Amino acid sequence: MTIYFGPAGASESFYAQGHKSSLDMPEWLAKLGLNAYEYQSTRGVKIGGEMAVKLGQLASQQGIRLSMHAPYYINLAARDEEMKRKTKAHLLNALKAASLMGAKVVVFHPGSGSGGDRKEILAGAKNFLKEILNEAEAEGTGAVQLAPETMGKRNQLGSLEEILELCELGPRLVPAVDFGHLNALSGGALVDRPAFAAILELIQERLGRAYIQNLHIHFSPVEFTGAGEKKHGTTLDTNLGPDFAPLAEILVEWGLTPTIICESAGRQAEDAIVYRDIYYRLKEEKKKA
Repeated sequence: MTIYFGPAGASESFYAQGHKSSLDMPEWLAKLGLNAYEYQSTRGVKIGGEMAVKLGQLASQQGIRLSMHAPYYINLAARDEEMKRKTKAHLLNALKAASLMGAKVVVFHPGSGSGGDRKEILAGAKNFLKEILNEAEAEGTGAVQLAPETMGKRNQLGSLEEILELCELGPRLVPAVDFGHLNALSGGALVDRPAFAAILELIQERLGRAYIQNLHIHFSPVEFTGAGEKKHGTTLDTNLGPDFAPLAEILVEWGLTPTIICESAGRQAEDAIVYRDIYYRLKEEKKKA
């Protein structure tokens, strides 16, 4: 059973060292001692089939677990038919590319939570997501799981409760839990082990142990205001939370093996190493205790 740490996209250092292609990423990450990579298609799925297959082969050779972030333009709450068509296309295209590269999960933002009754908006989003899942199944991308992400702004669909309700639609759906977003949404409430444990316990209660055992996690420091998330920072921003150590303690004690993707601004790989080292230090301490 392996725990995975890696970046979302490429750190500034990746380009500073002369790399230009994501095909260089698996070897670069392996040399850093990282073993996960979330390929970013946030501005549209532009990766070709041949390159997707090649990336998957290189990642497999280096022991890198792949995931993909789907385009930001997805909105399950869309009412406009053209927007719904585009949302469906973005998700289906992401699933196809992920399937070709052997990615386990496609993370996506569920969409807007404003402009009406929140429960009605969520109900409409669930119906639309079912429709998309049926098409995805028909296209043969069933091995890839879709992961709606917990969001950090109050006007977005994506509270933990809303994400769990989406995931209850079926086994094809798993939560992508962004603890930085949840911390921002709660006004900085993730300060100790009980706060982190409550999130994991709720997921386990609603979906089952396997969902926290292999949870897809986003973790990075996030600046926030009263409206929620403002921007992502880095571990060098010591005034920003949440702290990874309380979560790492739980991961060690509960024997969980999630994938932890770091979205720090410009330091994704470096901060993934920081989190990895915290985890293994705590694991070693527990072994000696």
